Amino acid sequence: MRLLHTSDWHVGRSLHGTDLLAEQEAVLSGLAAVVRAEGVDVVVVAGDVYDRAVPSADATGVLDRVLSRLRGAGATVVLTPGNHDSARRLGFASGLLAVSGVHVRATTASLDEPVLLADEHGEVAVYGLPFLEPEVARHELGADLARSHQAVLSAAMEKVRTDLYFRPGVRSVVLAHAFVQGGLPSDSERDIAVGGVDVVSASVFDGVDYVALGHLHRPQTVTPRVRYSGSPLPYSFGEAGQRKQVWLVDLDAEGLAEVRPVALPTPRRLSVVTGELAELLADPAHEAVADDFVSARLTDPVRPTDAMRRLRARFPHCVHLEWAGTPRDDDTRSYTDRLRGRDDLSVADEFVRHVRGGVAPSAAERELLGRALAAADREEVTR
Repeated sequence: MRLLHTSDWHVGRSLHGTDLLAEQEAVLSGLAAVVRAEGVDVVVVAGDVYDRAVPSADATGVLDRVLSRLRGAGATVVLTPGNHDSARRLGFASGLLAVSGVHVRATTASLDEPVLLADEHGEVAVYGLPFLEPEVARHELGADLARSHQAVLSAAMEKVRTDLYFRPGVRSVVLAHAFVQGGLPSDSERDIAVGGVDVVSASVFDGVDYVALGHLHRPQTVTPRVRYSGSPLPYSFGEAGQRKQVWLVDLDAEGLAEVRPVALPTPRRLSVVTGELAELLADPAHEAVADDFVSARLTDPVRPTDAMRRLRARFPHCVHLEWAGTPRDDDTRSYTDRLRGRDDLSVADEFVRHVRGGVAPSAAERELLGRALAAADREEVTR
């Protein structure tokens, strides 16, 4: 049996306010071509299907079309909710969806009820563990003393292993959404720590043939049987240049046979450019990233005016701007010496100039500052 391990689709996510639905649909729909080319039997999605608990109508439309394309390509689909999803909303109509070959495993109570699939070697049991919030899941699992992710996942896996005990010879796959020890995070994941206790040992998942993990956005191997597929798209500039992929997982008669990566396309790359504004606008070396999603880090000593508009003339998809310049200041006097003999308006003027990176207040702003200071003086006199 051949599985395609994916996770962290985050349908509906934006990048610094820029909608990514078109890029998400392009990449996720492309998985159908992988299913056909590689003869994939099952596509699994290990949590964070949506980016938010209440997805937009457009986001649900994208998911509907993607799932239809995967089923049209011939793959069964098994998915579970992550910490971004609402398990109850994602699980709506799961019974009806299962009839069509899309299996949503969204409840803690049924996590030990696998999706049973068959090939020439017999059955494969696919268990979907929804994201387990310790304070809620411990009661649902009957493990009231389990107050960490390690504890609730251990309790969940005991239920899975108990079910497997009564299925001798059945090969097994577990979907889980967690931060497993040895994994490397990116800066685009939402923290799932509870009281600082969020890390789970890989040994929690002992006893199954393959563990398809979600939550961390970079693809990585914790052990040969425990892996993260990562997100299909980069969702932060910390992931710029990161190659996105999914795992192709083969099970033979004995269990796990082979795992290999399948690279995913990048509809629009993420790039970070650094320098003074004039240089970024003029240097031909930046032409290679002109059509990327761009984060610009400006090093001008004075904060440039209207920088984003000017950058977008060169980089139409610039979505993030940071000023990292250091104002030039040759005045070595102490703060007390700088203030000595100056009136309140000139002090306020310099303060505005300082916090704006050397840009002085306009005439209208100086007039407003003057009126505010005069009002403060009148209020002090009347006290």
